[in-house]
Formats: sequence, structure tokens, C-alpha cells
Amino acid sequence: MAENYKLETLAVRAGIERSQFGEHSEAMYLTSSFVFKSAAQAAARFSNQEPGNIYSRFTNPTVTVFEQRLAALEGAECCIATASGMAAILSCVMGLLKGGDHIVCSSGVFGATVQLLGNIMKRFGVDTTFVSGTGPAKWQAAVKPNTRMFYLETPSNPLTEVYDITALAAVAKKAGALLVVDNCFCSPALQQPLALGADVVIHSATKYLDGQGRVLGGAVLGKREVVYEGVLGFLRTAGPTLSAFNAWVILKGLETLRIRMEAQSAAALELARWLEAQPGIERVYYPGLPSHPQHELAMRQQKSGGAIVSFDVKGGKDAAWRIVDNTKLLSITANLGDTKTTITHPASTTHGRISPEARAAAGIGDGLLRVAVGLENIEDIKADLARGLKI
Repeated sequence: MAENYKLETLAVRAGIERSQFGEHSEAMYLTSSFVFKSAAQAAARFSNQEPGNIYSRFTNPTVTVFEQRLAALEGAECCIATASGMAAILSCVMGLLKGGDHIVCSSGVFGATVQLLGNIMKRFGVDTTFVSGTGPAKWQAAVKPNTRMFYLETPSNPLTEVYDITALAAVAKKAGALLVVDNCFCSPALQQPLALGADVVIHSATKYLDGQGRVLGGAVLGKREVVYEGVLGFLRTAGPTLSAFNAWVILKGLETLRIRMEAQSAAALELARWLEAQPGIERVYYPGLPSHPQHELAMRQQKSGGAIVSFDVKGGKDAAWRIVDNTKLLSITANLGDTKTTITHPASTTHGRISPEARAAAGIGDGLLRVAVGLENIEDIKADLARGLKI
């Protein structure tokens, strides 16, 4: 949109191009292919001489609206939508790197990301060094002559470590590498990594962008010459495509993104403060708390602490599982970003497939629980957790 609208307005209006019917809500184009006026037009579309839709694997009007809207929210020149968050990461790596390249990655990333970068990509000649801790010096020390990408989540999953995006962008630039930031936990409502120096932003749209646990989706955003040229070519050929239906559902989620994130973040802060006062809790991880190691950085870089609270329970796995098993309100699921509060035990779920050594390096112990705070009354959430804490 040409006007300098604020995020809330962009979340409702950006990307809309009404059809001849003048619909108010965005249209859902459920079609696999598109018809051309002539053989010459078909040839021009396929050779990229004429813009327009060709085949819904890589061009669809509903998906385009989602891409344009999310790009507006992140302040990005270009957005490529994908079938899921992991499809976004895969498309980013496969589209921007080649065999022989090297990645420096935070050890505090989602378990499936560790598997993808540490194991699967190694088969294609892309090596990854995992760095523990948030200090830029450690990232600099991990750089090799063939380093082409820095990859991180901030805040991280599940310990909510916060990384200085601007400082790491400087290290990455010096190394000739792209800085890729997974912005899943904050969403553009709370953080805009591109404005802080990142080259590429990754989203699992499944989480807060949809916000109601309905569909899968992902996105890769950044400058046009980086994202469009590299990532779209991979998506067009390999096909990890976002469906038009899922794009439409996520569009509806984006309309309420800001108000959901504000409400869920406020409730998460209250829950984190309450948990710190409970005798059965050893430590609470939440960027909005002054006790968080990167609290000051988080408050500069984010609009709030976000909606994810993790905590170590005294008594290890048995005590943690007892809390989970005694919940009646919270949903026991590894998904997050929902209006319904969820709880999971990362060591046996999201990070259960990585080695014990990798979990230890990431600081994920057997007593760790992660709660993604939803929109229920915060007193009901506290009471649900207190049941297991008191046993």
C-alpha cells in the first residue's frame, strides 16, 4: 500500500485487489491452473515476460494477497509463502545455498530445525556449526571461509533466549553471510528483524499469524533480489506450496494479530511473575522478566516479552509430567500460537528426536516445561498449573 499506514491497518487492508464482483472480504481462488487468452500470452507468462498467474503451485491470487500483506507487516520487499514453517526453512536453505556452503546456527532452535540443518542438509554438502549462547563473539569464532548463512530464532524455542539482531547482522555482513531470523515467537506485531539488520525473516504462519490452530503455513521474507530470485525458483520446481485455502485462513488471522499478541503477552508476563513465586519452580524463562539474562535487550528489540513462558520444575521429569498430567484446561500439545493455552515437555516432544548431548547444549533439561499462553482468563491458567504443583 502506498500510504504510510500503521501495522493494524496493514493487517486488515494490505494486498487486497478486488475482482470484478467487488467483494469486501478477500476472495478464495480454489483453482489449480489459470486460462490464457492466447498461445502468445501463455508463452509470455511461462517465460516471465508477462506477469500473471500460471499454476497454483507457485502463483495464486489468494496466496499473493497473503504474501503482500505479510511483507507489508514485516517491512519486506518480497515474501514467498510455503506449505509450513519447516517448508519455509527448507526453501530458504535450498534456494540460497549450495553444496560446500556452511551455516552457523544457534543451538537454541526448534528440534526439527536441528534435524534439518544438522543431518539432512549434510547429505547435500551443506555443513552446520551449532553455537551455544547469545554472544556475537561465539558466532564470529564459528565463521569459516565458506560460511554463507547465520540462522537463529529470537526469542528461541523453548528457553526464550534473545539474540542481538543488529550485532549479529554486523558479524554476518563481515563474513559475507546472510542473517536469517525466525520471527515465529514474536511475529511482526512485536518485532521486525529486517529493520534491525536481518537479511531474511522466516515464519511458521501456523503459529501466531493464523493464531487459532487451524492450518499450516510458512513464509520467507526479505529483499527481492535475495528472496524472489533464490527461494521462488526452488518453490516453483520443488513445490512446497501454500494452498489457497490455508492462505485465506491465515489472512483472517492476520486481521487480529496485534490485539491477540498484546493480550497474550500481557497474560504471559503475569503468569511468569506468578511462576517465579512458586516454591516448586526452579527457574522461569521469560524475556519480560527482569531476571531474564537478555531482558534489557528484549525490551529494546521487542515491543513486549511475547506469549511463551518456559520454566524448570524441581524434581525433574517426574515432577514436570505430573504438572502436565494434572491439567484440565491447558491443551497438552506441542503446537503454539493458539488462542487456547498449550503445554508441552520439550525434552520428550519438540526436542525428543535430537541427541541428549544436543539437548544439554541447548539447555533443555528433563524438568523443563513450555507454556504458550492463550486468551483464557489468566486466573484459570494459574489454577490449572497450581494443581500439579501442589501434589
